Amino acid sequence: MGLFGGLFKSYSEREVNRIKPIVDKIEALDGSMSKLTDEELKNKTVEFKERLANGETLDDILVEAFATVREASWRVLQMKHYREQLIGGIVLHQGRIAEMKTGEGKTLVATLPAYLNALSGNGVHIITVNDYLAKRDMEWMGQIYNFLGLTTGVIVHELTNDQRREAYGSDITYGTNNEFGFDYLRDNMVIYKEERVQRQLNFCIVDEVDSILIDEARTPLIISGAGEKSTEFYKVADYFVKTLREEEDYTIDEEANAVMLTDAGVEKAERAFKLDNYADADNMALQHYVTQALKANYSMRRDKDYMVKDGEVIIVDEFTGRLMEGRRYSDGLHQAIEAKEGVKIARESKTLATITFQNYFRMYNKLSGMTGTALTEENEFREIYGLDVIVVPTHRPVQRVDNADLVFKNEKGKFNAIVEDIIETHKTGQPILVGTVSIEKSEELSKILKKRGIPHQVLNAKYHEQEAEIISHAGELGMVTIATNMAGRGTDIKLGEGVVEVGGLKIIGTARHESRRIDNQLRGRSGRQGDPGSSTFYISLDDDLMRIFGSDKIQAVVDKIGLEEDDAIENKIITKQIENAQKKVEGNNFNIRKTLLGYDDVMNMQREVIYKQRAQVLEGEDLKDQILNMTSDVISNAVLSHLNGVEGDDVEVEMKKLIAYLDDICVPDNRVTVEELMKITNDEIIEKYKNIATEIYNGKEEEFGSEKMREIERVILLRTVDSKWMNHIDNMDHLKQGMGLRAFKQQDPVQAYQMEGSQMFDEMIQGIKTDTVKYIFHVQMEKAPERERVAKETSAVHAGADGDSKSTKREPVRKKIEIGRNEPCPCGSGKKYKNCCGREA
Repeated sequence: MGLFGGLFKSYSEREVNRIKPIVDKIEALDGSMSKLTDEELKNKTVEFKERLANGETLDDILVEAFATVREASWRVLQMKHYREQLIGGIVLHQGRIAEMKTGEGKTLVATLPAYLNALSGNGVHIITVNDYLAKRDMEWMGQIYNFLGLTTGVIVHELTNDQRREAYGSDITYGTNNEFGFDYLRDNMVIYKEERVQRQLNFCIVDEVDSILIDEARTPLIISGAGEKSTEFYKVADYFVKTLREEEDYTIDEEANAVMLTDAGVEKAERAFKLDNYADADNMALQHYVTQALKANYSMRRDKDYMVKDGEVIIVDEFTGRLMEGRRYSDGLHQAIEAKEGVKIARESKTLATITFQNYFRMYNKLSGMTGTALTEENEFREIYGLDVIVVPTHRPVQRVDNADLVFKNEKGKFNAIVEDIIETHKTGQPILVGTVSIEKSEELSKILKKRGIPHQVLNAKYHEQEAEIISHAGELGMVTIATNMAGRGTDIKLGEGVVEVGGLKIIGTARHESRRIDNQLRGRSGRQGDPGSSTFYISLDDDLMRIFGSDKIQAVVDKIGLEEDDAIENKIITKQIENAQKKVEGNNFNIRKTLLGYDDVMNMQREVIYKQRAQVLEGEDLKDQILNMTSDVISNAVLSHLNGVEGDDVEVEMKKLIAYLDDICVPDNRVTVEELMKITNDEIIEKYKNIATEIYNGKEEEFGSEKMREIERVILLRTVDSKWMNHIDNMDHLKQGMGLRAFKQQDPVQAYQMEGSQMFDEMIQGIKTDTVKYIFHVQMEKAPERERVAKETSAVHAGADGDSKSTKREPVRKKIEIGRNEPCPCGSGKKYKNCCGREA
């Protein structure tokens, strides 16, 4: 047996054996480090930074840096990293997951790679599961960093932007996954670069990595807000455009898929909405409503392009004629059609920014994590994050006794047995931690114990600070603590005086969780650092896991035995079937997370393009060439869509439409005639328009001055990108909602989402180009636009896997198009606004 044990070592054992010689070197420096004065030890930080600046790598200085932290920790906290903690620290530095059992001192382990990586000057982030732990760990471990001359910061939700910026500027920053993710999104919504708070995402250590990267990966972070685009104004615009006449007030251009106001139509709009200049960039929101209302009324046809079914506007696929459930027209066109048809208008642009933890954490240059339970999810960590799991040996052998599961016929019998076990154990003074799968079950058990006169405390993952305090006392004599599985996670349970003699901490599980990992976490609360302890799970056949995923084999065994209500059985077949049921659920959940990631990967590629564009604007890049390229692109697309393949009498008709279209976008004042265009080729037409557009553009630059022109370009591009992106996020969400139906049509939903989402993104990019060019070419000297947010945040929400919605509320502050209730309605009906378009829907 010994021979085979040596031959067939696990992956973790082999990797740990490779790390041990490094640990030997660190421990060998203990004597020389202890002889240094405080000043000499502190100066090691300066020395390491100089060596890095001179070309050495972090790996080159790892041994000395770890030895330095070890000595500093002893002087400041009277805690010296033991051998297994050094192994854990090296695993983290290597960008891996260290599985270390509860009580092995993970908080102290993180100081080793955090110090080493902070020496690069690029910052280290340490992620914890709640604000309390973030503050506690920063204050506690911060003493080591501060002694060695490094700065620390903590990110919690009540901080101002300036405080956040300062915390992120520290060498080592603690905080929760939610706060870090929301700050990333907000940084990509700012309109001045100085408002950003984070710097480059360098190295991240995620504590309780399984909880954050797996349990919370199913729900994205979402920042919501109300934009300028109130749904009321779709009704106002719809009413207005229905008063217009074709040719006189608007023209239809099928090739460009556009309906445009004529000069007379623009004058009507200026009168109706009390404007000096309809084309001004400050009227961007109003132009949006009117443009989409024109298109909805005069270009989109009911029962050809869309149908109205059960009060909903549903798109018809132009190629197959099938209804495209869940798909919505982009850029507010869908809302405009809803206004046209008099059905309920869906709220536009509720989501301002969104990202999953999977995609946020994959942006770090180096990612690592630690937890007591990761091995069961090793495949997921490897496949999604490229992280392997290394099981770090415990400092002392585990003494805890894990008993076989006790299986009961029903829940009543199970609860009776649990209560009797608690009462009998309580008589001995042995502390008990009872784990439940829900708050409801915690409270149910608590009621029974109250009736039986057993003093106890209940925790249910709501008040982190009080929880940590209560759970830390759960190992004292006579304590009975009932907790949901996640409650108090991250807090060590130390045994009180006399507890070792009565058997250590006793764990009672009231049901098997759908994930083996969560059961292992509960078990791992007992038997820390070689302490005695025990664990037993009580199960009934009507537990959710057994009812939904249990097999017929379990029922067959129970029927054969003839189990009564209060009888319990221990059976290897049943235990094996329970584990199989858990594996089945784990597999299902992994597939759900993989599918969600497949969807978010599509959004992630698009998000990167948009955020890169915004960053260029914020960094003050000269956008002149980019704007001229956009103009060139818009002109080329217009000419080719109008004139390619057109012959005979149609040529003159299409040229008139082309002139009208480009007149509206970037070449106004009738600078081009049909006669001129008839004499030249399409390529020459494109060249002619580009030259005229460049001439107009240069004239504007001369009028405004180069510096002001560059800022105008930034303002308009930023506003257009944000407005279009906000709509696009909403439309992609609608698209995703309808994807489940694609499976019935033998389509791969993720593939369909990728294809259609890419098409929608291309349309959005084209829309950004067209609108940006149009606004820049129509901007006027009297009132150059200024930077302003397209929409303001009203809330930031992440609904955790336990259903506990973690959110940050902010009051809405938004610019609106204001109309008094008693003022005349701008649609031109002659009625008061409150009696017309301002009526409640």
